[in-house]
Amino acid sequence: MASVNLDAVVRTDFGKGAARQARRDGQIPAVVYGAGSEPQHVLLPGRETTLAVRDRGVELVLNIEGKTVKTTIKDIQIHALNRTVDHLDLIIAA
Repeated sequence: MASVNLDAVVRTDFGKGAARQARRDGQIPAVVYGAGSEPQHVLLPGRETTLAVRDRGVELVLNIEGKTVKTTIKDIQIHALNRTVDHLDLIIAA
């Protein structure tokens, strides 16, 4: 399984408007689930993430506020017309 390292930023603003603004700024909203913890909302770098998720079997290693989290992709939401990644759901790998 391939592994890709990405720097993630914790999201503080939520909702449709904040997600649209993040996409305009070249970031992809994502949610990290699992390990008995609360879901964590993050922003991922757009270009690097788009290239990484071409292969569904990839493991994304996220650096969230200095903490390393290994994740796998649960779901990818892709824009119907632009074919760009709109949102990711990630599961913490065991």
